[in-house]
Amino acid sequence: MKLKEFFVQHKQIFQLSYGIILIILIPLLISLNTLSVVGKYNDSIELSLERRALALGRSLAVSFSESLDNTEMLQGKIDKLTYENSDFIDLQILIPENNSFKVVAGKDKTNVNKFFESSHYSYVWSLKEREVVVGKSAPIFDQDKESFERFSEKDRIWLVGSPIYNNNGEKEAILNFQLSSKIIDDAINNNKSSSIILLITTIIIVILFLSVSVRIWDYAILYRKIKEVDKMKDEFIAIASHELRTPLTAIRGYTSLMMEGTYGKVTVKMKEGFKGVMASIDRLSELVEDLLNVSRIEQGRLKVENQSVQIKPIIKEIILSLLPSAQEKKLVLNYKEGKEKLPKIIADPSKLKQVLVNLIGNSIKYTEKGSVIITTEVEDNKIKIKISDTGVGMSPEEQKHLFEKFYRAKNEKTEKIIGTGLGLWITKQITELMNGEIIVESMQGVGSRITVVLDIEK
Repeated sequence: MKLKEFFVQHKQIFQLSYGIILIILIPLLISLNTLSVVGKYNDSIELSLERRALALGRSLAVSFSESLDNTEMLQGKIDKLTYENSDFIDLQILIPENNSFKVVAGKDKTNVNKFFESSHYSYVWSLKEREVVVGKSAPIFDQDKESFERFSEKDRIWLVGSPIYNNNGEKEAILNFQLSSKIIDDAINNNKSSSIILLITTIIIVILFLSVSVRIWDYAILYRKIKEVDKMKDEFIAIASHELRTPLTAIRGYTSLMMEGTYGKVTVKMKEGFKGVMASIDRLSELVEDLLNVSRIEQGRLKVENQSVQIKPIIKEIILSLLPSAQEKKLVLNYKEGKEKLPKIIADPSKLKQVLVNLIGNSIKYTEKGSVIITTEVEDNKIKIKISDTGVGMSPEEQKHLFEKFYRAKNEKTEKIIGTGLGLWITKQITELMNGEIIVESMQGVGSRITVVLDIEK
């Protein structure tokens, strides 16, 4: 248990350490893998070059054996070969004479007919037919150093030697040449440079990706925590709202009894006070109901039972219930119903009442003088319920945020109007659950028109 608590307490440190280890370890493994592949590739190329030198030594020994009796032809072959292939640094045909070796033909004609002593030549002479010796080269004699000047110290130069046998199977001369792999090495180095650049680029991309991934991981943890907090908030709101309902019901009941004189004579002043208490209870009840609806909608628990509904009776019922509020402000509240019979719509009757009560009630609330008029019309297999008022109206910016949760338009004309900013959000959500939509048209200082669009029964 203590170990678990330690991990929980130092969770952020472990997360940070994990991110740092990933950022270091993955690029390191990529680097080691790339270097290992490049190293194996170089070894493979070197082995291929060595085999090429062996094969070349055997084939040249056979080729030159046919011309040993003709020095001019031998020299001609060497000239042609070295001219066409710049990889040959030097190429010589030597014969043993007086305990040394005489150059009978070669790339460097200044050495022709000269005698040289070398353990390398002696070793090559000791080889059997078709045997070839190949090794990394350095100048055999001081004279050879000039041939090496144009090659870098990093260039690989192969020294190849092989005895030459005549047609009678007798050893007659030795072939010695030095072969450069400069062209291949240059190509390898270019590829190596490109690989290193690609490796560095890959490492940078991986580091950036890992940095972002670690950050995304943190965001994911944060998001999970926010979801948990949000869930706790919803549960708290639901519990608190339910718990508030019981005392509110009791307060309403006792206040009603006192207003009726059950507990004694009620004066006019007392009645006014009780009315204020009842108004506050109504506002608090509305708030509790709004909070419960928000909780149900966000958790997907708000049930909507769409069915065939006749719209006119519902509108008339709502007008009748809200008429006292309108008359109190000396407003005209009227439903201008057309002579035509309206088709039935698909909606949840109780939820539709809630939507229209909220919208018409809002129009009354934000209209100081004039009227609130409701009309209905059929268009494109839909019924449009239009609520027009001569209230304060809204600016285009306020209209954008009208149906956002907790949003309320704030100006001199609306600051004294009581509200939570939840009603219109709930109204929009319920309307959409009934497959409907709400359209807002408004002009500041002139008034607003809210249109509820619902499907006609097919």
